[in-house]
Formats: sequence, C-alpha cells, structure tokens
Amino acid sequence: MSDDPLLQRLVSAFSQVRGITAIVLGGSRARGTAHEHSDYDIGLYYAAAEPLDAAALRAAAKSLADDPAATSVTPVGEWGPWIVGGAWLSIERKKVDLLYRNVEAVAEIIEACRAGHISMHYQPGHPHGFCSAIWAGEVALCRPLHDPNGAIVRLKAAALSYPAALRDAVIRQFAWEVPFAIENAELAARSGEQAHVAGCIYRALACVAQVLYAQNSRYLINEKGALKEAAGFPLTLADLSRSVASIWQHVGDKEFAPALAILREIERDLKALANR
Repeated sequence: MSDDPLLQRLVSAFSQVRGITAIVLGGSRARGTAHEHSDYDIGLYYAAAEPLDAAALRAAAKSLADDPAATSVTPVGEWGPWIVGGAWLSIERKKVDLLYRNVEAVAEIIEACRAGHISMHYQPGHPHGFCSAIWAGEVALCRPLHDPNGAIVRLKAAALSYPAALRDAVIRQFAWEVPFAIENAELAARSGEQAHVAGCIYRALACVAQVLYAQNSRYLINEKGALKEAAGFPLTLADLSRSVASIWQHVGDKEFAPALAILREIERDLKALANR
C-alpha cells in the first residue's frame, strides 16, 4: 500500500468491487516524474472469469468524488477495445483517471511483443494511434497498489525487460513512415494546406519518437511529451527539442519550406543514428 493518503482511499474503496483483480498506479506518478498537479492514473485489472461490476465501481467512485452527481463510470468496452473504459474523476480536487484492463488480454499482448508482433489502432485521445505495445509498457512501468493474487507480478516478470524483438518491430513499423510523411507534407505545402502539412509533420515526429524509444529499449506509452523525453536519452538526436520547436514555429507562420527542411535534417540524423 502506498503512503499517499489519496491512493490509500482509492485502494480501500475499489479493492472491494467485485471483479477487480488488481489495482495499479500508472503515468508520471508511477515513474517518479510527477509534479504537484499531475493526474493520478489508476489501472483497474479484471479477469474474464469474473466480470467487473461497473455498478459497484460507480457507487465506490461516487463515495469518493468531489461531485458525486456528476460522476460517471463506463461499462467495460465503452471506450473501445484498447482504452476499454473507466472514469474521469475529481477527488480531493485532484484529477483521477480510471482505466480498465483485462489481465488475459494484456498477457497475450506482452507475449506478442516479446515475439516482435505489434499493431496500431485508431483511438481518440491518441493522435498518432494506439500501439499495442502500450499495454506491455503500462505493466512494466506501473506500481502495483493491490495485487492479492500476484497477477501484476506475473505480468511484470514478462514485460519488465524490453525485448529485442520488440525493438526491431517498432523500428520496422515506424522508421519508413518518417520520410513518407515528409513527402506528403511537401505535396500539401505546394497548395498551402496548413492543416494537412501540420498533420503530416505530426505523424513524422511521432514516428521519430517511436524509433528513438525503441533504439533506447524503452516503452512509449503516450506520445504526449515523448519527444521532450527522447531528447534526453543516451541515443538521441542533437538539438532535438529546439529543432521541433522551430518546426512548429514555422508551420504556425505558414513557412513550410524551412519547417520541412528541418524535418528532413531530423530524418537524416535518425537514419545515421540507426546505422551507428
């Protein structure tokens, strides 16, 4: 049990809900990079043999929430197959996010990652898409808060060491898309299509982040802030953060040529890094 009083309240309430196999802390608070206003990301793991009781979870959430009347908890599956479901809560004036995960499904994804098999999926909230390896990364980086049957311990044992096959799969999946996205941006730039140029540039930079994480054998679990973190990795690109900031400044000013020239430099440096 954590020494954080809020986490203690959450575990005490949610561990009594039928169907919850384990409770974990994820996000920046689990990784030790949180600030005072960081969210509390809470993973609620359940097993197929005993469905999660969403009604009981809703009652538990309402008992903790700052505004019980405005508290909503989804059934399993309402947020799609990858986010699954959960709730956005305010408790003690802190943002608390609940996310469901199926233990068996996560175990299958971890084994697929270990074998070098990943997939990308459309998902609101993830502009670049939801990479299946996120589930493995969540397990590897989380802090178990309630794990009476050792479900998370077993998953962590399989996911904690970043697999070489996953590294190769991520690089294979995303490295080729960087120049492809740049070419599409260059085409759109000729007709001044700012939104399309920006979208292609975002995809290229998100793929750069994926490749850098893989080259450093690290799980990327959220593209938000990924490039900033990747700029501090042992294997990274010189002046990455400054280059990215310059790209977006140029795009905002509709100066597409210099933005794409900087992006081409990033692409060349990324390729050179891979060939070291």
